[in-house]
Amino acid sequence: MDISVIIVNYRSWDSLKECLESFGKTSSSDYSFEVIVVDNDSADGRLENFKDEYPEVNFIKNSGNNGFANGCNTGASHARGSFLLFLNPDTRIEPGVLPELLKSYKSNPKIAVLSCLQINEADKYYNQKNSFPSFSRFFGLTRAVYRLFNKSSLRKKFEVKGKLFYPDWVTGAVVFISKEWFEKIDGWNEDYWMYLEDVDICKKAVAMGGKIAVTTEATIFHKHGGASRTNYRTKAITKSEVVISKHVYISNHFSGIKRPVLHLLLIIGVLSEKIFLFLILLLFAPSKAKLNFLILRKLLSYYRNAMSKNTWLSKRSVNYQKL
Repeated sequence: MDISVIIVNYRSWDSLKECLESFGKTSSSDYSFEVIVVDNDSADGRLENFKDEYPEVNFIKNSGNNGFANGCNTGASHARGSFLLFLNPDTRIEPGVLPELLKSYKSNPKIAVLSCLQINEADKYYNQKNSFPSFSRFFGLTRAVYRLFNKSSLRKKFEVKGKLFYPDWVTGAVVFISKEWFEKIDGWNEDYWMYLEDVDICKKAVAMGGKIAVTTEATIFHKHGGASRTNYRTKAITKSEVVISKHVYISNHFSGIKRPVLHLLLIIGVLSEKIFLFLILLLFAPSKAKLNFLILRKLLSYYRNAMSKNTWLSKRSVNYQKL
């Protein structure tokens, strides 16, 4: 088996259906592939129907909604391929993408993690020229100032060389990696429940001498926000988990005085923002005020738990359960 495609799903059945259907157009005698879907315990009764509809797909029911990193690692543990393609359920693959990823990866032995171009429903390409978070550009404002004053150096850094360009990290929506490299970096970090695990895996690969690359010869459709939910409670969970994952990233990749300073700045910044938005929106957008209140409540609960348990991990992360 050449390629194992691993898709982590949680109640994204409509998007997943389109994704799986797109693989029906992808076949070749030059390479072999399998598709593995890890369902993070959607518990809505649709998994069995999908098993019947797509018997060629290996469906794995996870023990719970254990997050993206755990779902990816679970899928990888069942993979037979020499190469792994981690793919979001809200993507669609075109003929030629798999062989191009395989060819590009094999042709560039220094690459550890490879991705491709991504386009959304508005025919706009995602910006994938990403730099690792640093102390001076960890937050949006300082990051914008850094980009403003370093346009020329950033343009040179991300210029296309041949058919590739080399960002610091690529989004977890499309990650192509050899099984050898995957095992070398010990897979996805399950400290993260959702968000920033893609930055983390690229950071580990770079630290071990690998390169992160994007090929311009292949494009995958990626629906903007296609795997997200729309109700307030779920939005509050996902938005609060973004902040939580930032704290986890700070703990994993910063040391010395930088670590507590970044934690403190993030706490002050996010709590001030949510309180301000709640009070302002309460006057003319009660529904949005409600969302910010729910996020604020979840973050306050998280910070209380962080102090009492002495950990920045999300309660939802698999590694938190091991404490």
